[in-house]
Amino acid sequence: MLVLFETSVGYAIFKVLNEKKLQEVDSLWKEFETPEKANKIVKLKHFEKFQDTAEALAAFTALMEGKINKQLKKVLKKIVKEAHEPLAVADAKLGGVIKEKLNLSCIHSPLVNELMRGIRSQMDGLIPGVEPREMAAMCLGLAHSLSRYRLKFSADKVDTMIVQAISLLDDLDKELNNYIMRCREWYGWHFPELGKIISDNLTYCKCLQKVGDRKNYASATLSELLPEEVEAEVKAAAEISMGTEVSEEDICNILHLCTQVIEISEYRTQLYEYLQNRMMAIAPNVTVMVGELVGARLIAHAGSLLNLAKHAASTVQILGAEKALFRALKSRRDTPKYGLIYHASLVGQTSPKHKGKISRMLAAKTVLAIRYDAFGEDSSSAMGVENRAKLEARLRTLEDRGIRKISGTGKALAKAEKYEHKSEVKTYDPSGDSTLPTYSKKRKIEQVDKEDEVVEKKAKKAKVKIKVEEEEEVVEVEEDVVEVVEEQETSVKKKKKKDKKKHIKEEPLSEEEPCTSTAIASPEKKKKKKKKRVNED
Repeated sequence: MLVLFETSVGYAIFKVLNEKKLQEVDSLWKEFETPEKANKIVKLKHFEKFQDTAEALAAFTALMEGKINKQLKKVLKKIVKEAHEPLAVADAKLGGVIKEKLNLSCIHSPLVNELMRGIRSQMDGLIPGVEPREMAAMCLGLAHSLSRYRLKFSADKVDTMIVQAISLLDDLDKELNNYIMRCREWYGWHFPELGKIISDNLTYCKCLQKVGDRKNYASATLSELLPEEVEAEVKAAAEISMGTEVSEEDICNILHLCTQVIEISEYRTQLYEYLQNRMMAIAPNVTVMVGELVGARLIAHAGSLLNLAKHAASTVQILGAEKALFRALKSRRDTPKYGLIYHASLVGQTSPKHKGKISRMLAAKTVLAIRYDAFGEDSSSAMGVENRAKLEARLRTLEDRGIRKISGTGKALAKAEKYEHKSEVKTYDPSGDSTLPTYSKKRKIEQVDKEDEVVEKKAKKAKVKIKVEEEEEVVEVEEDVVEVVEEQETSVKKKKKKDKKKHIKEEPLSEEEPCTSTAIASPEKKKKKKKKRVNED
């Protein structure tokens, strides 16, 4: 039996010397513990070496797709057909192709897998003429080439440059803002009116660099930088300026800062053009969908284009708003609808009511574009243009839906009424300032006197009523006291009468003895009467 063994260096065909030992699959690994034992089981019959890594990559890609390479076909025709022995193959699909095209009997079983594992463990001793260093180098190069091929990854598409470029662009913007703010504030002490007349920062610095001191504006020509009206306004403001006088050394330092601002701004424009070119080369569809800056920021936030391609559409939608997302989850509020994708032109031109819906749709289409750019072989931007056209059509339908009439057919557009500005001038109402009753100014003195008299009479009547009520209360209290005293006297008299009656009853009882028997018998009679009543009932 022959064995086909593929290595990163070339094809190897082994001859099995002792097939009886192959029957025990569980103990086969013991026969490959040392190179000496392995040489007793298998022997190298032929070795076909690859010339370079490209040839090895072509051979292995063919094997992975279940195809036979030309080099392998020659080896099999030359050696295996002449031997007229079955061929052991590691891949069942490859064995089927060899049997179909070359009419060779192929074997694939667990026994063959164990045999391949044993040969791989002692490969250095079984294949002479191949150094371990060469084998390791070929293996590493083939692994890198094969992984690039499987991921459809090109070495020219290096997204690291985009990450660095967009980071540098953001840093340059921050530094430019700081430098320009410092320049305007510094030169504002000398000529403060110029900052209000010239709003563009780059033009401001170029004017300073060309003129310098405020006194030179009268003789200087600024027609290359400014229009005629602005130039005349600057010269008029320089003559009547309120700024302080500064020395030549101060002007030199300000001019040096202006040159730095101009150089940095020129480099920024150059860097932006470079970023545009790189984005169109690496991710053209993403550039069409969201623009160069937003696409580059998404790639930089994810780390690479491949990492960004692994994200879901919902993740890409809120990428850059992680703090707001976790704050919303913690406080159980609404989660954010967009992150970095908010700065895309499609989201910016929509109304606030539809921004969330458009950002969700844009994120879904952007993810498709990212995966197409990362794994696709085609480098055209046709898919991005098509998806952007669909999104723009969807946006138009959303915007038009709010304008259409609700009643009727719903197809006719509502007529927009002419806008008329109605300004309502409201005056201040001082009545709410005080809670006191207000009187009109045109009141007669007699009415005021009469009202005062009425108020005095009412006050006197109230005093009289209060006195009468107090007297009545005193009389009532006195009557209550008299009644209580009379009740006490009557109760004392009744007690005295009861005591006298008790004394009279006790005296005859003590004198006559037989009365005790009658007194004792009286309760017995009462009991008999009660019994009779119970029997009658």
